[in-house]
Amino acid sequence: MNEQILEILVILQEECAEAVVSVSKCIRFGPDQVMNKDDEITNIQRLQNELGDIQALVELLVDENVGVTKEGIEEAKLRKFEKLKTWSDLKINK
Repeated sequence: MNEQILEILVILQEECAEAVVSVSKCIRFGPDQVMNKDDEITNIQRLQNELGDIQALVELLVDENVGVTKEGIEEAKLRKFEKLKTWSDLKINK
């Protein structure tokens, strides 16, 4: 594994952890609460930012041609929708 891929994976890992914290804040304190009065960003906006960061790193990983592809991600996403239809109470129209 080269340094570029390693760095992408490390940053992706960090961004996923930050997204987990943002989800937790939305659940514990509500999506509209502002946790830091200095930046006025709500918990749901912070989560949105973290999800964008994750998407950016995933795109960089795809660009490195390590075996993660847009098509593979799309197929996995569709499989997940099918599992959710079976194992959750979510209304999935995809």
